Amino acid sequence: MTKIAIVVFSDTNTVEALGKVSNAFMLASEAIENKIDLKIIFEGAGTKWIGELEKEDNKLHKLYLGLKPNITGVCTFCANAFGVKTEVEKAKITLLSEYKDHPSLLNLFTEGYQVLNF
Repeated sequence: MTKIAIVVFSDTNTVEALGKVSNAFMLASEAIENKIDLKIIFEGAGTKWIGELEKEDNKLHKLYLGLKPNITGVCTFCANAFGVKTEVEKAKITLLSEYKDHPSLLNLFTEGYQVLNF
């Protein structure tokens, strides 16, 4: 069985970044439609996306809402470092801290996930 982990590292400050998140979300949608085991994680500057995606006027807001139940979580360390921990908590998304306050990307590999970074 295919298992996919999508990790969003991309910052929020360029059109290219918006394109990366959009492509990550398209893959996530396709995986869900095909009943693929899926994890979506926001890491690094990507943690800033949660606050942006929660805004109703964001181009990806509706798609985000549909995918939100499939978001595994957000890096605790990076949410703190980028000043978005409160936004993540307000969005009711899990903060991940399995390895030194970061999600364990190694665990994804050992659990058999194909990890794709955007």
